[in-house]
Amino acid sequence: MKIDRRSFLSLGIGGAAGIVLSPLPWKLMDDSAIWTQTWPWTPVPPKGDATYVNSACTLCPGGCGISVRKIDERAVKIEGIKGHPVNDGGICLLGLSGLQLLYGPTRIKTPLKRDGERGAGKWIEISWEEAISNVAEKLGDLRKNGKSGSVAFISGIDKSTVPALFKRFLSVYGSSGFMRMPSAADSYELAVYHSLGLKAQLGFDIENSDFVLSFGSGIIEGWGSPVYMMRANGNLRKTGGKIIQIEPRLSNTAAKSNKWIPLNPGTEYALALGLADVIITKSLYNRDYINNSTSGFGEFAAFVQSLYSPDKVEKITGIKKDIIETLAVDFIKAAKPVAICGRGQGRAQSSLGEVIAVQALNALVGNINRKGGAFTVSDPGYFSLPGVISGKMAETKPANIFINDVNSGKCTANALFIYEANPLYSLPDSNSVKEAFAKIPFIVSFSSFMDETAMNSDLVLPNHIYLERYEDVYIGSIPKPVVSLLKPVVNPQFNTKHTGDVIIQIAKKMGSSLADSFRWDSYDSFLEKALGDKWKVLSEESFFEDKKAAELSLKKFDFTGDFSDFKSLFLDLNAQGNPDKYPLVLIPYDSVRIANGYIGNPPFVVKTVEDTALKEKDIFVEVNPVTAKALGLLEESSAMIETPKGKAKVKIHLFEGIMPGLVAMPRGLGHSAYDKYIAGKGINVNELIGTIEDPASGLDAGWGIRAGLLKC
Repeated sequence: MKIDRRSFLSLGIGGAAGIVLSPLPWKLMDDSAIWTQTWPWTPVPPKGDATYVNSACTLCPGGCGISVRKIDERAVKIEGIKGHPVNDGGICLLGLSGLQLLYGPTRIKTPLKRDGERGAGKWIEISWEEAISNVAEKLGDLRKNGKSGSVAFISGIDKSTVPALFKRFLSVYGSSGFMRMPSAADSYELAVYHSLGLKAQLGFDIENSDFVLSFGSGIIEGWGSPVYMMRANGNLRKTGGKIIQIEPRLSNTAAKSNKWIPLNPGTEYALALGLADVIITKSLYNRDYINNSTSGFGEFAAFVQSLYSPDKVEKITGIKKDIIETLAVDFIKAAKPVAICGRGQGRAQSSLGEVIAVQALNALVGNINRKGGAFTVSDPGYFSLPGVISGKMAETKPANIFINDVNSGKCTANALFIYEANPLYSLPDSNSVKEAFAKIPFIVSFSSFMDETAMNSDLVLPNHIYLERYEDVYIGSIPKPVVSLLKPVVNPQFNTKHTGDVIIQIAKKMGSSLADSFRWDSYDSFLEKALGDKWKVLSEESFFEDKKAAELSLKKFDFTGDFSDFKSLFLDLNAQGNPDKYPLVLIPYDSVRIANGYIGNPPFVVKTVEDTALKEKDIFVEVNPVTAKALGLLEESSAMIETPKGKAKVKIHLFEGIMPGLVAMPRGLGHSAYDKYIAGKGINVNELIGTIEDPASGLDAGWGIRAGLLKC
């Protein structure tokens, strides 16, 4: 059976969410249907006995358990593992398409050394021995010259054993430069530390809640762990729970919520504090929790009552005061309410004040570390790093702060290593990232694919992809953190090497203290020793709950602090430039159909993107009909969008689900690398938006930028 683009899209928004969660409809895409498209590299599944290998998916932060069907030695189908605590048999579009990444033409097949200017696409194939010697020599020279501290790593993940190896290497080498790609986790960790005094993340028990107050979190767009959140949303619905979605645009999550409340972008913090004012003024808060499990409540109450009454919040947010009052009462009267934030898929930072303000609502209802509420989750406790090490383990820092520091001269980087990340594409203000990269003499990418960052590196040392290697996968964004085990489903298809093995071999090549701290023969032997008695459990069961990460002694919620942290500068700072030239605000939006992490959309997923987002090579921006009429724009009109960061030609999609004065553009399009199925299609919204530094945290608090739209 063949499914064309239009018949697939006719399933609609609700159908898409249901398909992700239930394995049954995927029978529409059986083994042969996956390969019916005439892409030149797609194989015809051979005949033979079927076997299954349980593993995990790392294509997004979700960490779903997967079962891969094989015929002889060829993988022919990926589906979710029933009973896995993250996805329980479900799988998303990207996870389903993993075999196109395994067998597709975008794979880097051997180590490559740049030949010519960066970005020119000219490479020389080299051996692994030469590649490792080259890196060891560069790092050895930097250390001899007292520049060890100028070496940095950017990783897309930071909680499992491979980033632990990176941190160990940096610590022994003499650098603290370990960075991870920015996400809502950065903001949550700071907020938890400020309010609870814990070094921890938050996981939300949405499926056991009965009232979810979401400040822009795309629960069915792929927020946090996508399939887990979609499954939790489905379970909440079955029990009669409600979701209230608060954001300027009618997202899929908003469309499927009980109520959508649009607000002025960047004013979520004010609404949260306005709701807190109503709850406090009406004495509706959980007195037992406030009296016994919090501190500074009186100061906080005086602060919000003086500045964030419903009248004042209406002027800031654009939400009527009676709606604010009703929403606060409905929230506090629910049996198990929970408030969440982190826009879209949660891959962007927020201001510290916004996150603390939203978490203050959870404290007011006393639903922290309780069923249906917000749970504190510590760093993983399931592995240890045996062997010799000198110095303190490197701490994790956000990559966007590193980029800013390089450009401002606060930081000098002489070597940069990049793993499971594509910062040249994924970070806002692409030009500033390119500027920073141009200042770094030596850049090494471990990418399995020729993405934008790999294209602009000096060496590419391709990693086995996730279906070819052993590795642990830690998911700490859910109430009960889970550890899964990647297992090699097939033998490596090309001359690639596990990045863990590469780091170990570089350390051995450099000798002295580095070699002493990396005595394992291989990453696989290191992993087995690091996991200890958990290795057997993972080998046999494929996953387990990391109880050590979940067992935290909860401290009192501290309402006090610098209340200026609550102030958001979104509207002020995004009004940069002449308002007459930039009268609109451009905001990005996420779609479960468009990958925007370190992996670009495989061809199968590209085919599912709506015509109202991408049509052939044209990207569409959403504009309210009122705004469009004032600008003389019609459906599918061509227009030029311009921001203080750049300009691009777009098509117009009239959408009543976006507030007047706003323009929305999808994230995940506009690649300049990969292959013809994704490169050159649309615009990368990160080329048009900038960053806004939150003065309280240094994180990026922006979610958009001032813009102008002119008919072509």
